Amino acid sequence: MSQTAIITGAGTGIGAGIAIAFANAGMHLVLAGRRTEPLEDTAAQCGDAKIQIISTDVTDRNDVRSLAEQTVDAFGSIDILVNNAGINTNKRNLSDISDEDWDRVININLTGAFNIFRAVLPQMKTQNNGVVINIASMAGKRASTVGGTAYSASKFGMASLNQSINAEFRDNNIRACCIFPGEVDTPILDLRPNPVSDEKRAAALQPEDVAAAALMVVQLPDRAIVEEITIFPRQAVSR
Repeated sequence: MSQTAIITGAGTGIGAGIAIAFANAGMHLVLAGRRTEPLEDTAAQCGDAKIQIISTDVTDRNDVRSLAEQTVDAFGSIDILVNNAGINTNKRNLSDISDEDWDRVININLTGAFNIFRAVLPQMKTQNNGVVINIASMAGKRASTVGGTAYSASKFGMASLNQSINAEFRDNNIRACCIFPGEVDTPILDLRPNPVSDEKRAAALQPEDVAAAALMVVQLPDRAIVEEITIFPRQAVSR
């Protein structure tokens, strides 16, 4: 029986890369994001996989409850959740980030992941099975002016959320893995205050690199928990 995966922020970058990898592995997919057009672009790259596209704002708890309900109605289970939806801002340091941008980054990157997990938890508990992949960042290992204050705080928080899932729900056969990528060639690099050159982008990880790590985790037997993975480019991108 095919597994069913919900992937947030699936329209571009890492989310799209994971969707394609999971589709190639024979999974059913629910692609979630605020805009349906990028999700349709991702779906077009997923071959013959069974796919539902659901417009979702991860900060809206009614939206995420509906996402979980529609997934169960369509496929009967929620086997995998990939918390990938995330943003950053151009002005991102303590000295210049606006109150509104701080709230927006935390609400999407961290509270959004909490919202989605809480929405899928009842189904995963009923199944007595589930895998959660939380896409963090190396900014969640060490704060810096590259990632900025709100982004780093949100990713540190995601790491804590991940540990809490394992601490509370491992007896329900629910396992969580937090992946900490370094620089990945995705649209989020476009928001950096200092532009990233084409040469530096070429040295960055590609979305399929992170997708391969996520696929490895979900294909392990359910006796194993991989709580954290760090993956970063061989060549420095931020210097």
